[in-house]
Amino acid sequence: MTGFFRRLTRVPQGITIVVAAFLPIFAIVSMFPAGPGIIGHFAADPAARWKVPLTVSAPGLTIAILAPFAGYFVDRFGRRPLLLGATFLYGLVGTAPFFLDGLDALFASRLLLGVSEAAILTIVNTLIGDYWRDTGRRDWLFIQGVAGPFLATGVIFISGPATVWRWNGVFLVYAVAFPVFLAMLAFLFEPRRGGETAAEVAAEPTGTPFPARAVALLAGVTLAASALYYVFIINGGLAFAEVGVASPDAISRLSAIPSLFVMLGALFFRLLGGRANAVQLGAFFLFLGLGLVGMGLAPDRRWMVAALVVNQIGSGMAVPSLIAWAQTKLPFEHRGRGMGIWTAAFFFGQFTSPLLVHGANLATGTMQGAFLVAGLLGVAAALVALINLGSAVPAAPAPART
Repeated sequence: MTGFFRRLTRVPQGITIVVAAFLPIFAIVSMFPAGPGIIGHFAADPAARWKVPLTVSAPGLTIAILAPFAGYFVDRFGRRPLLLGATFLYGLVGTAPFFLDGLDALFASRLLLGVSEAAILTIVNTLIGDYWRDTGRRDWLFIQGVAGPFLATGVIFISGPATVWRWNGVFLVYAVAFPVFLAMLAFLFEPRRGGETAAEVAAEPTGTPFPARAVALLAGVTLAASALYYVFIINGGLAFAEVGVASPDAISRLSAIPSLFVMLGALFFRLLGGRANAVQLGAFFLFLGLGLVGMGLAPDRRWMVAALVVNQIGSGMAVPSLIAWAQTKLPFEHRGRGMGIWTAAFFFGQFTSPLLVHGANLATGTMQGAFLVAGLLGVAAALVALINLGSAVPAAPAPART
């Protein structure tokens, strides 16, 4: 492990990117304990029970729609200026609901938050490819995977008391974007290849064509992976109820230990760093799928928890494996657009996952049956990844170190 830390380069940039990448996740995690309080505040509005959850998820839909356009502007106008603007906007619209007292205004501010998140996610994932070659990318993606659960726990710990203090107190926590903005201002720089920015390289007549076939493959695989990734996150409580665990408190306690295995998944991703991307993709699909199969067949809570451990290992591998694979397919001048499409595909997967699970639930008659179907699809995807993805599209050459 000492050698691992000695090998890290551009540490201020890496830490800044890891924290910035958490901002869009922060927007969902922070709302987890706040929902009931917000619904209670707007109890006089009969639509509050469906409007508030929609308000919580609104940024995700905005991200899915706008991320490809964000990717175009990133390649056209540069990484750093847009990232600075998006992060400052995140701080402004993220804290705005603290000063508002209308559900429609709250919903509008969350949509604007999604605009900033679309840019942030696209740019930080692009910069991971710009700042580091393959080994460096994997090192920082591993750190991002390990840091995520700790950051999420800290946010939930703060959000609860903030919501108790005031129904919209949680929105003040979004002011964390302002110190992140200052860190970006101090440490991040516009990447160059051969002395030119991505916009300058893309404008050259001899520039490489946009890798449409590779990006289509990335988007399809990412959409499928995201839909499987969110099966438990969105519907896990219903699956637990079918094995006799209906209390939210009991579900939370039983899920706490397995959720730590996300970090083990991040470690597995790093240990497989020397293998082909197809191996990493196959591994995370296999863990996700086997975990869902196990939960689908679980006769009681003990087997459900054991299967959840396997599933969470796959969850810890999923995002870093997908991003690492995507970066090998995207040349420098098209990386922003490619990662914008990747981001859109991932969030469309989040949006479609509950719809697909609902369909499987109707077909099988139980939520566990839906989990079993999803798990078998994950295992099948693992086999396809191991057989085909390694050679389906030739990798783009790695950019020169800046």
